[in-house]
Amino acid sequence: MAAVTSSAVSFLSFSGLKAGASSSKPSIAPRLTGSAAPKLTVKASMKDIGAAVVATAAGAILAGNALAFDVDLGTDEGGLAFVPKEFTVAPGEKIVFKNKAGFPHNVVFDEDEIPAGVDVSKISMGEEDLLNAPGEAYSVTLTEKGTYSFYCSPHQGAGMVGKVTVK
Repeated sequence: MAAVTSSAVSFLSFSGLKAGASSSKPSIAPRLTGSAAPKLTVKASMKDIGAAVVATAAGAILAGNALAFDVDLGTDEGGLAFVPKEFTVAPGEKIVFKNKAGFPHNVVFDEDEIPAGVDVSKISMGEEDLLNAPGEAYSVTLTEKGTYSFYCSPHQGAGMVGKVTVK
């Protein structure tokens, strides 16, 4: 909890100089009422400070997780590739695979090339599920650290494969 206190300050009014008056300078001096000097007091408990630190950290984490790593499906020239082909993300970071060119495409993780214990059916599109138009997208969030290999089932034979490392 923060509290701010202060004293009232008033100024004398100035009426101006008269012609032919003495050469003494007019006085404009602040006059304090109440205590002798203004006081500013801030009180905060360690609990309040801790809560502020936690709130700031949580905001930073949420903002960080709001970001996504984008991977294009197909190249500008119509090539059959993931762009980038290999990349690294943090655990829990969202990956968005966006259809760009040379479709249809999909994203299938290789069950033999993912970390132990990860259920491939929960992170892959189905072999028959396809992104058929520009801009269509598939998103996945990988939480287990390790290396994951993936491919586009219609174009795997043409070399449309990729790898993501989560660390």
